[in-house]
Parts: sequence; C-alpha cells; structure tokens
Amino acid sequence: MSAHCQLTGRKPGFGNAISHSHRRTRRRFDPNIQRKRYWLPSEGRYVRLTLSAKGLKTVDVIGIEAAVTRIRARGEKV
Repeated sequence: MSAHCQLTGRKPGFGNAISHSHRRTRRRFDPNIQRKRYWLPSEGRYVRLTLSAKGLKTVDVIGIEAAVTRIRARGEKV
C-alpha cells in the first residue's frame, strides 16, 4: 500500500537530494504514516486506519465518528 493518509490525503512529495558536489538525484519525502486501530461505537467494531501524524491529531479533535464520515466521503473503504 502506498504511503498516504486516509483522512488528510497526504502523499509522498518528490524532489532532489543535493550532494556536497551539488549533484542532484531524485528522492522522495514520505509523510509520517502510522497504522492505528480505533473502536467505532456506531458499528460495534474496530477499524484500522492509515493516518499521518497530522491525521492522528485531527481524529483526537473531531472524533472517530466524524473522521470515518470524512474518509467515506472521499470514497475510501473503511
């Protein structure tokens, strides 16, 4: 699975690694992705989400129910 956040949609960014001699090679900036399991009371089950660090904080603020609603609105399966 690619490194992307199910809630915020953050994906890897791409750029150049620049050496001391100033040679450029392509590199990838990955987001800080974590897999976390949450209890979803409305469905009576656990859901495992792939979230960035910012996504984890967002779930803490808005709650898991609202977060799952946003994820489903983006068309992702939970």
